Amino acid sequence: MYFNAAQVSLADNAFRHAEKLAGSYFRISPDAMKAHNYDIRTLAFLDQHEIKTHAFAHLCKYHCQQGEKAGREQAPHFYRICLQDNRILDAVDRAGPFIKLRPLLLYIAAHELVHVIRFDSGHIDFDAPLADKQREEEKVHEITRDVLRNLAAPELNLVMECFSSRYQIGDLYQ
Repeated sequence: MYFNAAQVSLADNAFRHAEKLAGSYFRISPDAMKAHNYDIRTLAFLDQHEIKTHAFAHLCKYHCQQGEKAGREQAPHFYRICLQDNRILDAVDRAGPFIKLRPLLLYIAAHELVHVIRFDSGHIDFDAPLADKQREEEKVHEITRDVLRNLAAPELNLVMECFSSRYQIGDLYQ
């Protein structure tokens, strides 16, 4: 299952909204938010290694080499947020009338953007050991709930409850 045009539009809107919310939470200006290099791809546009069967989204980090002498740490990088349309749509379908696509996409967007901001801010190394990544995932869930907490949206509150840290929203990044 792939997102249709209306669902892609919902995802775009969710990321724009989440960017504002995360920027506000971390006290990052809109211009500074643009310095976080990331793109978003839906399932139809993912490479095979970006497809994961057990998460709603997967975060990849790519380095742009600028000549032979540039080291990996010094090379410009960007993150790709890989939405797993099929997993997201299946979850909404299985949850019936309780979980709606719009609030689920907002939670996923906020969650992935919190990761991007924390990596770029040096809170954790993208290539940290697995145990550190697992602790980071728990921390990102906690921050994501804080980012979204003040929104008066019952459907979003349900998503935050159903997909709390007990459930996997994103894959451990690679």
